[in-house]
Amino acid sequence: MKTESFIYVGTYTEPIRFGTGKILEGKGQGIYRYRFDRTSGALELLATTTGVTNPSYLAFDPTRRFLYAVNELKTWQDRPTGTVSAFAVDPRSGALEFLNKQMTHGTDPCHVEVTRDGRHVFIANFMSGSVCVLPVCEDGSLAPASDFIQHQGSSIDPNRQRGAHAHSVIFDPAERFAFVPDLGLDKLAAYVFDPVRGKLERHERAWFKATPGSGPRHLAFRPDGRFAYLINELDSSLTALAYDGVLGCFSEMQTVPTLPEDFSGESTCADIHVSPCGRFVYASNRGHDSIVIHRIDRASGLLSRVGHVSTGGRTPRNFALDPQGHFLLAANQDSDTIVSFRINQKSGELEPTGHVTPVPTPVCVKFFD
Repeated sequence: MKTESFIYVGTYTEPIRFGTGKILEGKGQGIYRYRFDRTSGALELLATTTGVTNPSYLAFDPTRRFLYAVNELKTWQDRPTGTVSAFAVDPRSGALEFLNKQMTHGTDPCHVEVTRDGRHVFIANFMSGSVCVLPVCEDGSLAPASDFIQHQGSSIDPNRQRGAHAHSVIFDPAERFAFVPDLGLDKLAAYVFDPVRGKLERHERAWFKATPGSGPRHLAFRPDGRFAYLINELDSSLTALAYDGVLGCFSEMQTVPTLPEDFSGESTCADIHVSPCGRFVYASNRGHDSIVIHRIDRASGLLSRVGHVSTGGRTPRNFALDPQGHFLLAANQDSDTIVSFRINQKSGELEPTGHVTPVPTPVCVKFFD
């Protein structure tokens, strides 16, 4: 087992106004690169790639030769659009070399996903509620968009759901279908992906309607693809879904709260990940400032709560599980730290390693493995 690996952290570098109306003062300098000690859980800062504006979400291509970062902006060159930046990754040092950037044709891009063959990059534009597909060139740079889809509609929350807000793009394990949780529509949009043309075709019968006012945000599949778990931002809930990989359709099995029964403050959900072993699902609460842990029943896919653990900071946005399933790194956006936890392999519980790393307004954490 490798004893060290690289960790990359995306940050906010400029002020940004969220859908809540809150303005966050970005303190970051760009994309931070750390050495991660797999024995202790400690992070050591190696370098910062500067000159990158609001690189709030990151994704590697499957070969780990290239890194893509959304630039979460409302305007670029006087146009109502954000951008996405492409970087080459040095395989030894992990250093990033800027290649190019392209428009995402929507505002506040918040999520980026790369196809398994590395030929296309998908972007979710949160504020304008749209999805963009960009082809990848041979050198890893990005070509102009090959497809763009604008969501339309609203839901019941007069403040947060007056329009569409696409929050992520997630592929099923076979990569036949792409799913887009839309917070503004209370729907899990479904598309058939054409990898030859780089196009998405609307898959009408597979659109999943979430509970009104729930605000779907992210989706995570169990490794075997039989079940998926949808985190709902606005009502702090987690929905277990059975998945039909032939039809590309979901059916709801269970919805559980992510907060303790005695919690009465304000809190919203953010991120969700299924453990590599497929036995546990983790989700973050912003306000309660915790990770909630659920055990996944192997046969039924249903959830039973294991417990909560404080993230040791404020507003845990994104978090990452290491690919070997031994550590969790939580990014506390509003208290400028990343806290590392060791994962109990039997119970799924989290134990703080004692290592707290200062990082200015961290948003996204990615392992280089």
